[in-house]
Amino acid sequence: MSARELDAAGIRAPELRASYEACRRLNAAHGRTYYLSTLLLPAAKRPYVHALYGFARYADEIVDDLASTLTDAEKADWLIGWGEQVVKDVANGSSDHPISRAFVDTVRRWDIPLEHVEAFLRSMRMDLTVTEYATYDDLLDYVHGSAAVIGLQMLPLLEPVVPREVAEPYAADLGVAFQLSNFIRDVGEDLQRGRVYLPLEDLALFGVTREHLAHGVVDGPVRRLLAFEVARTREIYRSAALGVRLLHPTSRPCIETALRLYGGILDEVERSDYAVLGRRVAVGPARRAAVAVPGLARAWAARR
Repeated sequence: MSARELDAAGIRAPELRASYEACRRLNAAHGRTYYLSTLLLPAAKRPYVHALYGFARYADEIVDDLASTLTDAEKADWLIGWGEQVVKDVANGSSDHPISRAFVDTVRRWDIPLEHVEAFLRSMRMDLTVTEYATYDDLLDYVHGSAAVIGLQMLPLLEPVVPREVAEPYAADLGVAFQLSNFIRDVGEDLQRGRVYLPLEDLALFGVTREHLAHGVVDGPVRRLLAFEVARTREIYRSAALGVRLLHPTSRPCIETALRLYGGILDEVERSDYAVLGRRVAVGPARRAAVAVPGLARAWAARR
């Protein structure tokens, strides 16, 4: 499947093909929802999406690998050095790094603004020093780089049928909605990393503290806090969904399916009665199939 996709995308150089394949493996291993949605795109587009995911995942692993023996300072040095080299590689048009090589090629082929890459790297550096966010606006500043720009990087590949700047707000909302869903699902895991991605002003509004969350008990105040976060995130999904019609018909099934799958995370959080402090809730295989099969049918029809 990967070789067919690379052939369809016109990616011929062996080292470049190997880099794209490495990114695809990262996507398949760590981003099941993202990977499944990507399969609904035309084969010629998929390697480029894998490259964007692989780049983001590699950076995330530098920051969040719980098994790492590196200190935060060593992680920062590694991340900064790698990020600076990526920016130089984009300017030069090539990279020697096994993951960055495909990413640099994708950025240049699809004319992805370098500012999106720099914003992403800035947010990754924040993860090494910032453990909480006082306000929702403070959190959104981080999320712009960690998620909104991922949607903006994807946008050229999705080929909007309107000027890019018209579709950009919806693409940014798509990334933000996905990220906030992950924050809600992963409250317990993030606490293990010493971080809280729910605004402190929201915690205070419902009488919850970090220590309260760390106890791992979903009581009334925690439940009301999480219900508030879910409701606000659903509003962003509704905004993002309005942008689907602005995309090329062959891109719409992918994004429609991603919206339903990631939105399903919020459904599962509610179904579990917000039990996110001690375990990770997940969209089950049956629901994935129920969402993906119609998406495949729509994708096939759009390519005819």
